[in-house]
Amino acid sequence: MTGTENSEARVRGPADVEEFARRCFQGTPGDRIGVELEFLVFDREEPSRHVRVERTAGALPALAGGSAVSFEPGGQLELAGPPGPLPGAVRALAADVECVRAALREEGLALAGMGLDPLRTPLRQLRQPRYEAMAELLGEPYGPIMMCLTASVQVNVDFGERPAVRWERACGLGPLLSACFANSPILDGRPCGWMSGRQAVWLHLDPTRTRPVGSGGDPAAAWARYLMDARLMLVPERRPRRHTPPNRATFGHWTKAPRLGGHPPTTTDLAYHATTVFPPVRPRGWLEIRYLDAVHPRWWPACVAVTSALLLDDRAADAALAAAEPFAGRWWQSAQVGLGDRRVRRAAETCFRAAAEALPRLGAGRDLVAAVESFAERQVVPGRSPALDLLRARDGGAGPLDWLGEEVPA
Repeated sequence: MTGTENSEARVRGPADVEEFARRCFQGTPGDRIGVELEFLVFDREEPSRHVRVERTAGALPALAGGSAVSFEPGGQLELAGPPGPLPGAVRALAADVECVRAALREEGLALAGMGLDPLRTPLRQLRQPRYEAMAELLGEPYGPIMMCLTASVQVNVDFGERPAVRWERACGLGPLLSACFANSPILDGRPCGWMSGRQAVWLHLDPTRTRPVGSGGDPAAAWARYLMDARLMLVPERRPRRHTPPNRATFGHWTKAPRLGGHPPTTTDLAYHATTVFPPVRPRGWLEIRYLDAVHPRWWPACVAVTSALLLDDRAADAALAAAEPFAGRWWQSAQVGLGDRRVRRAAETCFRAAAEALPRLGAGRDLVAAVESFAERQVVPGRSPALDLLRARDGGAGPLDWLGEEVPA
């Protein structure tokens, strides 16, 4: 993580935090893409049963595409493909996803792409100190839901030669792209009232660590203020780590009261603190796009391709930002209605056309362009976020495995 190297240098106040924040925007100047896909794992015989991490891990095959495997606290499976040019990054991860799906199917498990578990209650399986502290700080009901029942598509993008420009694009397009791929309308077996229930959960969490960093002006200065104002989750003690007491103490408070964490804060402590905040876009020496719901394996390549094209290609970005400008900052609206607003749908059509035209300029083949055009025709033009497919399948009397996202409804 660029700009977060270990250092015992003391952090004394805002100037030191801003110096750190500026290093977070000093990444590689390329155009690489990295993709992290989270999936919910279900038992085919009894979908309402929780699947243990050990069972999923034991069923996983070797992955020729080089994807890294990890698990989220509730047992969600994450596949992170190696970064590279967009076409190759998508191709390698797609092969690994299909390999995993086939292997899990043989073991009676289903890999479901959706942003929110529609059936099960939260059950945390991972107990590392980080997750213990997170559960304590975030509280109920949204903390356990976020940790155990949510899944996302995360797109990581190089900053390129103009980090501030790509930062503005990622932030400005966030609500519109979130609406396009909203795919989490069901919780505990019932409609939750949101097209992106996952995004609604994040919006209801601790705002000091989940609200947008903000765009306009100096992004590094904004990121520094964000880090100063975010509540402490877990202070890395010299030995061992312990939970931060449940209070409103922020990193800024720690710089003024060094005894708060048992020792004065260092750059290492600040780097760790930066990993405990979760804004929709996060700078880590590259851009982390964190606002996209998990989607069906058929659709995630389109999601990644559109997001990447609108950040990397100047012509596409200009068209998309002009269309998305009226919706900038409207995170609550995009989570609630998705593409149900006609104005949002028209803006989304503009963005998808711009992305499809840009993809060949980024080296993408016809297959990736076709995936974007297919998603646009099926979902965007009729104003139909993927969430509606899940709701219609459920309301039509389909069985759980049919509306869990294993298959795309006709």
